[in-house]
Amino acid sequence: MKILTAAQMREIDRQAIEELGLPGLVLMENAGREVANLVLNELEIDLDWPILVIAGKGNNGGDGLVAARHLVNQGATCEVLLLGRQEEVRGEALVNLEIARKIGIKITEVPTETLWDKNCHRLKESTVIIDAMFGTGLSNPLTGLMARVVEDINNSGALVVSVDIPSGLSADTFEIIGPTVRADFTVTMAAPKIAHIFPPAEDYVGELYLADIGVPPSLFERPDFSLELVEIESLQPYFGPRLRDSHKGNYGHLLILAGSLGKTGAAAMAGQAALKMGAGLVTVATAESCLPIVASMMPELMTEPLPETAARTISSQALGRILELVEGKDALLLGPGLSTHPETSALVLNLLERIKNATIPVIIDADGLNIISSRPEILSLLPPKTVLTPHPGEFSRLSGIPTGEALRRRLQVVPDLARKYRIHLVFKGYKTLIVSPEGTTYVNPTGNPGMASGGSGDVLSGFIGSEVMQTGELTRAVINAVYVHGLSGDLAAAEIGERPLTATDIIHYLPQALSFIARGGQDDED
Repeated sequence: MKILTAAQMREIDRQAIEELGLPGLVLMENAGREVANLVLNELEIDLDWPILVIAGKGNNGGDGLVAARHLVNQGATCEVLLLGRQEEVRGEALVNLEIARKIGIKITEVPTETLWDKNCHRLKESTVIIDAMFGTGLSNPLTGLMARVVEDINNSGALVVSVDIPSGLSADTFEIIGPTVRADFTVTMAAPKIAHIFPPAEDYVGELYLADIGVPPSLFERPDFSLELVEIESLQPYFGPRLRDSHKGNYGHLLILAGSLGKTGAAAMAGQAALKMGAGLVTVATAESCLPIVASMMPELMTEPLPETAARTISSQALGRILELVEGKDALLLGPGLSTHPETSALVLNLLERIKNATIPVIIDADGLNIISSRPEILSLLPPKTVLTPHPGEFSRLSGIPTGEALRRRLQVVPDLARKYRIHLVFKGYKTLIVSPEGTTYVNPTGNPGMASGGSGDVLSGFIGSEVMQTGELTRAVINAVYVHGLSGDLAAAEIGERPLTATDIIHYLPQALSFIARGGQDDED
């Protein structure tokens, strides 16, 4: 599902109206009807409960007027407070204003704060308030009368339904620009906008409903619409039954270069995660003295002892053996628990230079990212199928962009880095971003705060390493792995809670997640 900016949505509307001949009145009619349907069908209100539409003078207000008409037609008690004078209303909104007036809907003009003071008591008398003040075109903070209205709506105690976007939000940013309606429900038109998806703006949206207003899906299929929300339906084809005559060789052999003294768990969890995700074979190559611990944690793992330093990290002397191990493997994962010991760091940097022309996927996580950060020029030498999985701090070290700025500007700076070095990036955190080398950005909706604990990233890297061998297209494989990782955590949190959730719980709930995806997101009736 595409996530659009305000300008992109305007272009969609323009094409629908001017090129396809779909009248603007029809789009407004469909939008308002969808809002009314939500109020009547989803909120399960009694028809005698008072509903108040607070309408602006533009198209958003026009949507609210259509909603009022449909509500009244269904027998609901509904009136309109118009934030302006009727003669100021234009276009399609004026047409619907006149219809509403002719069928007897009470419309009260409130163009000033003085008149608002005389009418604001109606908010507390209403069960439902429909916020139809401003749409997605807002870019400046609300002031004066409009700020007063927002404050009173938020203090009303009524159930608030926003049309398209809570008034006060700017569609193109997830930051709060000024006074904003805090909605319980938002009905957005045709596609979600950036403000609907990311916090803190997301926190004002409430439950988001996507309204079909009749815009053909083909209008959204444009290469410049490069931001997408991952939907579970897109994963279902990849998690069906396996072929009956398949064997372990069909599902790939993953080499994991990981682990050091005190961090053997990271190597083991990455290996466990990869096997449970369906890899045919997994070999964990680690420091010689660490190997028994890793091997004991899952008997299905294959292991390879490597020369080690005095600190029991992998030694630079292991380079030759690692290059031998890479031969014949279907993917390489390096980094979990590896340490940044100087000799180990030198090993990783030399290895990356030696395999820069490798054709297999290379996933780099954790200490692997920290090592690269010490030599940023290595980014230009990474193999063509490289996947980096930084959290915001690691991304900051890779890019040189301060962490706070990276978070604020993630939709710009993460794709920029992916395009610059022609790599896949997984920007981990709430609403993890998966970015292709072309800069197309996919927003992952799964995951929860309980997953913010040690080892969760190691599990994710194992999932990715496994999935890239089983799914033909690299971008798709990374999307699948990130979604499944978050979903497994969500299922775990639903059963055991967020606070006690650990990384191994994510692995434990993986079978449930895969089954859920295979059913297309439907609960098991049994």
